[in-house]
Amino acid sequence: MRKRALGFVALGAAASLFLSACGGAATGGGGSDSDGSFDLGSTEVVNPSDKTGGTLKYAIAGDFDSTDPANTYYAFNWNFSRYYARTLLAFNPAPGEGATELIPDMAVDLPEPNDDFTEWTVKIQEGLKYEDGTEITAEDIKYGIARANFNGGVFTEGPQYFKAHLDQDDHNVYEGDDPLAGFDSIETPDDYTLVFHLKDSFSEFPNVLTQPQTAPVPIEADRGELYQEHVLSSGPYKFDGDYEPGVKLNLERNEHWDADTDAVRPALPDRIEVEIGVNQDEIDERLVSGELDVDLAGTGVGPAMHSRLLDDEAVQGNLDNPYTGALRYVNIHLPVIEDVACRQAIMYAADRDSMWRAWGGAEGGDIATNLLPPAIPGADTESDLYPSADNKGDLDKAREKLEECGEGDGFKTNIAVRVEREKDVQTAEALQQALGEVGIEAEIKSFPSADFFGQYAGSQDYVRENNIGMSVSGWGPDWPTGYGFASKITHGDAIMETGNFNTSELDDPEVNGLWDEALKTEDPDERAEIYGRIDTLVMENAAILPVVFDKALMYRSDDLTNVYYTPAYMMYDFMAIGVDRD
Repeated sequence: MRKRALGFVALGAAASLFLSACGGAATGGGGSDSDGSFDLGSTEVVNPSDKTGGTLKYAIAGDFDSTDPANTYYAFNWNFSRYYARTLLAFNPAPGEGATELIPDMAVDLPEPNDDFTEWTVKIQEGLKYEDGTEITAEDIKYGIARANFNGGVFTEGPQYFKAHLDQDDHNVYEGDDPLAGFDSIETPDDYTLVFHLKDSFSEFPNVLTQPQTAPVPIEADRGELYQEHVLSSGPYKFDGDYEPGVKLNLERNEHWDADTDAVRPALPDRIEVEIGVNQDEIDERLVSGELDVDLAGTGVGPAMHSRLLDDEAVQGNLDNPYTGALRYVNIHLPVIEDVACRQAIMYAADRDSMWRAWGGAEGGDIATNLLPPAIPGADTESDLYPSADNKGDLDKAREKLEECGEGDGFKTNIAVRVEREKDVQTAEALQQALGEVGIEAEIKSFPSADFFGQYAGSQDYVRENNIGMSVSGWGPDWPTGYGFASKITHGDAIMETGNFNTSELDDPEVNGLWDEALKTEDPDERAEIYGRIDTLVMENAAILPVVFDKALMYRSDDLTNVYYTPAYMMYDFMAIGVDRD
């Protein structure tokens, strides 16, 4: 999976912070073509057009974690699912500074809070319809949220913000005759009104209403885990046939979608096609040749194509190299590497320069030494608790720490990676080599990205039983504040038995207490100061080894219209894209 500033309205100010912190539009290592259009899509709409028609073709090396809006946390899927799943609120569909402003989607307007931000009221538009022509109601949205968060463990992949913050007793929608009996934390006084009751003050709550879990689901349409095979569409496209995991997902127009109700989706193509399980090098070749339009993963071309494109002057005008707002990092799993000194040995031994080069060097991002990316208020990117000459690692300090934790000769462990993510693998290889210099033998274990958090690196049992001491990961903000970025990867309450994204399993009382304090802090500057303290504590715990503040090299063909990068999803805005082929 996922922005910035003064709570629930003035998020655009943080986009300015994002651009200034990262030096404005990236220039990359490829120079620019004669008309200056290298990286144009980072700040402008490329090939603007309102032409409709055609088929937009996607491909991805991995797969969806789930097509069910209740059960997904990958950023590309939050972006893509908007084709068929509308949400209460949305991010502004525009490049540049306005991209992280909140706007209504199904809602009539932004939500209204009470005085202490523990109650939020949202009105939805009347007359919105599903693909079968039935009307969308407030109760359908309430049920969509309830099933995503209160389901007895049926769904394990999505975020749990609603479960964490709604003032709701234990509940399971799949028990009893009435799924919503006793689910009182969301009131629906009429068919078009929702009232959210929270446990504590939460001034950033409207950001949660942009997430796929607010997509409506009628109770009678729910099929539990099988619902992902054919999600009932509330957006401009519907499933054409069933989703075939590992193979394909095709979408066609939904005749009951009303463009006049939707400020987010121009819905230009007639058809959307996704090929699943395609090798990354093949995807890159087919993008450049024009056989494919968009890499669904949204993280940019792979290493082989990366170098080739930057060296080709003829394609510079087709390239974008934006800072994504994401952190690429290595989780150090506390239940496996329990002693903090052993974890700190890893931090000191890591050759950050080598890992940075594995991620692509200057065009891949900037070396990271702390948790929070530059655009997040409270970040201190100059902080470095584990310094070394030229970022090559301090092997003497690493050996001292190994002696301190009683492992002077080193130890054995495993590093988990997503097999389809070549840069993840190369980052692990660079770390493996550096750790070997101090006697830490780390074997690399590869797993499919679709199940990486559900069954492997995010499964407590699997991690312990298979000595998974580290895992390579990446994280972007669910919204652009310290809480929206890092709470789900560092708060002890976020730890889950499976589908765990606090993969380090950090459960530090001081860190947890600061997260809870931030929720009750209204002033954004005071919250930023708290987020900075959390950043330092996470580094002291050696729970996360930062690698790079990410940049992506992205290729867009001349056949695509309305292409621009959106920091809201850290990739191109899929909803805007059209095709214009001869």
